Amino acid sequence: MNEAVRTTCAYCGVGCGIRATVTGERAVRIEGDPEHPANQGRLCSKGTHLGETIGLEGRLLHPMIGERRASWDKALDLVARRFRQTIAEHGPDSVAFYVSGQLLTEDYYVANKLMKGFIGSANIDTNSRLCMSSAVAGHMRAFGEDVVAGSYADLDVADLIVLVGSNTAWCHPVVYQRIMAARAERGTKLVVIDPRRTETAEEADLHLALRPGSDVALFNGLLAHCRTEGLADAANLDVPAGFWEALAEGHDLWTTAQTCDLAPADLQRFYQMFAATLRTVTLFSQGINQSIRGTDQVNAILNLHLATGRIGSPGAAPFSITGQPNAMGGREVGGLASTLAAHRGFDDQDVADVGRFWAAERMATRPGLKAVDLFRAVGEGRIKALWIMATNPAVSMPDAGRVREALAACPFVVVSDVIAETDTSVYAHVRLPAAAWGEKDGTVTNSERMISRQRAFLPLPGEARPDWWIVTQVARRMGFRTAFPYDRPAEIWREHARLAAYRNNGARMLDLAAKAAIGNHAYDSMAPFQWRAAPFADGAYPTPSGRARLIAVAQRSLEAPLREWPMTLNTGRYRDHWHTMTRTGLSPRLSRHREEPLVEIHPEDAAALALADGALARVVTPQGASVFRVAHHRGQRRGELFTPIHWTDRQSSGGRTGLLPRDLADPHSGQPGFKLSPARIAPLVVDWRGFLIVQAEAPAPDCLWATRVTVPGGALYELAGTGDAAGLDRGLPYGDRIEASDPARGTRRVAVLREGRLAAVLFVTRAGELPSRDWLITQLNQPQGPQVLAGRAPGRRTDQGPVVCACFDVGLHTITAAIRDRRLADVAAIGAALGAGTNCGSCRPALARILTDVPKETVHG
Repeated sequence: MNEAVRTTCAYCGVGCGIRATVTGERAVRIEGDPEHPANQGRLCSKGTHLGETIGLEGRLLHPMIGERRASWDKALDLVARRFRQTIAEHGPDSVAFYVSGQLLTEDYYVANKLMKGFIGSANIDTNSRLCMSSAVAGHMRAFGEDVVAGSYADLDVADLIVLVGSNTAWCHPVVYQRIMAARAERGTKLVVIDPRRTETAEEADLHLALRPGSDVALFNGLLAHCRTEGLADAANLDVPAGFWEALAEGHDLWTTAQTCDLAPADLQRFYQMFAATLRTVTLFSQGINQSIRGTDQVNAILNLHLATGRIGSPGAAPFSITGQPNAMGGREVGGLASTLAAHRGFDDQDVADVGRFWAAERMATRPGLKAVDLFRAVGEGRIKALWIMATNPAVSMPDAGRVREALAACPFVVVSDVIAETDTSVYAHVRLPAAAWGEKDGTVTNSERMISRQRAFLPLPGEARPDWWIVTQVARRMGFRTAFPYDRPAEIWREHARLAAYRNNGARMLDLAAKAAIGNHAYDSMAPFQWRAAPFADGAYPTPSGRARLIAVAQRSLEAPLREWPMTLNTGRYRDHWHTMTRTGLSPRLSRHREEPLVEIHPEDAAALALADGALARVVTPQGASVFRVAHHRGQRRGELFTPIHWTDRQSSGGRTGLLPRDLADPHSGQPGFKLSPARIAPLVVDWRGFLIVQAEAPAPDCLWATRVTVPGGALYELAGTGDAAGLDRGLPYGDRIEASDPARGTRRVAVLREGRLAAVLFVTRAGELPSRDWLITQLNQPQGPQVLAGRAPGRRTDQGPVVCACFDVGLHTITAAIRDRRLADVAAIGAALGAGTNCGSCRPALARILTDVPKETVHG
């Protein structure tokens, strides 16, 4: 029997430890690692089902030049030659790398070293720019260094936890479990600050549904209140002139409540809770960072904690939680265009030190282009060669239509990825097959500065190679062989650790000297560790004065709705999907919780705009437009919309959220504002609706709405369109057909059998009802006859309904039936009966809501 390999999850910045046991070819059993300090054995639904995502479907397995397979030598020689030629003709700033928080630290290190130390430009930026760079800028302004002040252990001992702009139950479920455990064991209070009433807000003691973009006013008002109550002490802080005088004006309770659109009583309650609780953790995420005023919003939170002494002691910290598995590792090695390496900037001494350490031939001496400006420069022709690694900017960047135009016009584009066809790779002149999770070996750093090993437990498929190897080979072919001698990731790790310690002498908190000389075996067996266990516990900060700095920030005026664009668009994540779904989209279980991209809207707004629940609508902004399925949601504020970020051209004809946000960015961090785009929405009338369930991979049907959902044994396509639906037959595989139609309702049902087994079904209607898909999905590749056209099993059978618990595949109808029939009275009872909510816990708020919706007499008898 194979031994379990201890590794780290591929998803968010929580950095959960995993025990992976290979059970067959490309098959693995996934378990949480009870010895890993980040998760202590817990996993969310995404981590639990990682085993469903490691197949080779859609993988890029060989180097490609254009549409032709090439050898590694030919592909690498071409990349090196084109980059050399471009630099020779147009200078080092004519090339760029766009990399990813999916890279391991060792991958990041060699890419950053090549660009900044040998090409001589800082034009290397990362998709982490899109999720946490405002936190980086805020930390550097206040602390002098990008140091996250909190640890997960603080959540265990805090008396008050404030979640700001974070749907933690969905986006960081293991952290959410830890918070819920503290509430159960210690009575920890929870405040959620979010314009939307999310699943996280459902569990809070207080939810403040503030006006989007008013966070600075909220936290400035709270700090002014603490100052009035004698709770603010700036004796050991650097305070700019006029700071307190500015705070005293316009930050009274009533003015702040009006600015934030909050009830004064709710705001006062929050102020009182904070003022009375020294052990307070403020956990913030994308709702704060993804704003054109994100850095100021971060500093408003940091100001509050610094001035009230809620930092540097157990249970008290401002805590930025990151979205990607190695966004922090990228920050440590300099993966952002605005930093150099090892938490160093671009002042003369840092440039000289890093140049000396690298023996660099051509050092970058100033910051490079941040993501939005980088792709703008590509579109303007200033960047002529671009290498994209492990990310999909044609989907994830704001104003993605313009990004696509830029990629199409770029003279030379290289894409390193694990997937053969993405919305970005279609623009590549060269595609390089990279190693995927389970095949990679290196380190990652999570949100609490915990460095963990990612270890390979699967062989490299085809000709796939690790990203560090690919970059190293190109660097050697560009003439830098001596500087890139690496043959294994341990060598890169040691160099990174030595650089972090080089001429440090306590000047920077990031210091890896203790790990700089470890041998290969020690690296292979390295246990998780924090590079600074308790930042700021001694009250010292890496600033010239040794003190933290308060930063004067002011609330900017908020845009009023425009006549042509009366709605405000917010964007974000779903519980069971990740980024652009290249991994989670492979999992049948993860695909069922939210099968289609929805636009969430308050029912009263929907009624005014004639938007029926479940109908289609077109969301339009000045940047672009896309179609979504309408979902009425009372958790939405009036006048606001919410759409998910995950869907791409590979999965849907609609749902393209990336086309919609403005490409405006924060002036300090360069982070785009994804949360406040002016928009409008209108119903989309269709002539027919339907679905296709097909066993084999098939092209998406060509119609107005076609969204692909991975199901066991095949794919489900949800369909809608105008005109004649007869063209859908082209999506059916060959085989024997059984067909039934009802002209009065415009209904048509087709089944395709191969050797008597079901290969596909197509159901279409103009006015009738469509059956549940669940039973039909289970019949793929099963012996069938004409009865399959009924769309349901013989006899009486209730389908499980929409999936609520992805961990155990438990649907709404199953849960409500169990509540009714077994008289289940609470969430724990549902878990004991069905398993729902007992693994990752992210569905527990939904279970509580379902309980309230079931009539009490049904439950209690």
